[in-house]
Amino acid sequence: MKHWITAAAVGVLSIGLATAGLAQSALNEILDTGVLKVGTTGDWNPMTLRDPATNSYKGFDIDVMTELAADLGVEVEFVPTDWKTLVNGVVAGQYHMTGSASISPARMKVAGFSESYIAVEMLPFTTADKADRFDGYDSINKPDVTVATTLGTSFEALVRAWFPDATIKVVEAPARGFQEVLAGRADVFITSNIEGSTLVEKFGVVAVKGAEPRAPTPIAMLLPQADQVWINYVNNWIKVKQAKGFFEATKAKYGL
Repeated sequence: MKHWITAAAVGVLSIGLATAGLAQSALNEILDTGVLKVGTTGDWNPMTLRDPATNSYKGFDIDVMTELAADLGVEVEFVPTDWKTLVNGVVAGQYHMTGSASISPARMKVAGFSESYIAVEMLPFTTADKADRFDGYDSINKPDVTVATTLGTSFEALVRAWFPDATIKVVEAPARGFQEVLAGRADVFITSNIEGSTLVEKFGVVAVKGAEPRAPTPIAMLLPQADQVWINYVNNWIKVKQAKGFFEATKAKYGL
């Protein structure tokens, strides 16, 4: 009898602990409130792009998060953020997750990541009128070359590592490094092959001659580090959607 009571007590305790753990998960909060909050910068075309006139968003990330919310049976709310506070917003609980972000050791120290579903490579770009000044990475790494980048992005760290001898100009969002180059206040910026292709088409910038793509980087969603319930849900959702071809179809939609 004593053993039966002990086993029952342990069972009740286990259920209680499991329930308590579940109650702490973002998944429960999302289902209880009927809202999935997603942090997004709105400045990374074609992943996430905000229309200031309507305060609406479009892009690969937006389609993915809208699909996730639909499968959860909830509404999606896009929470404006910027790159320097993107991780802090997840840690502070301002949103349940972010859209796509580069997986990096610095971010992994404080936040969790979903499984990756896309990857990017980094390239330096300049304007057509300055293209003849550069041939490869060494030609950029000079004091008379100004390289622009945005504070808090993965690009900032790469710029500092690749071009320590160049003049580095850091701007804060919503300003972007490529805008400084287009305005003639800088010579070079780096970005992903994904965004770079859209900027080539829209503004006529060119990839620096002789500069091969570097830093292949997996992309994933940022999630609360300790919330394994929510991380598991998102990871398995990604697997299901990959099996059904959702991610490939969405990539094709945006030319990725």
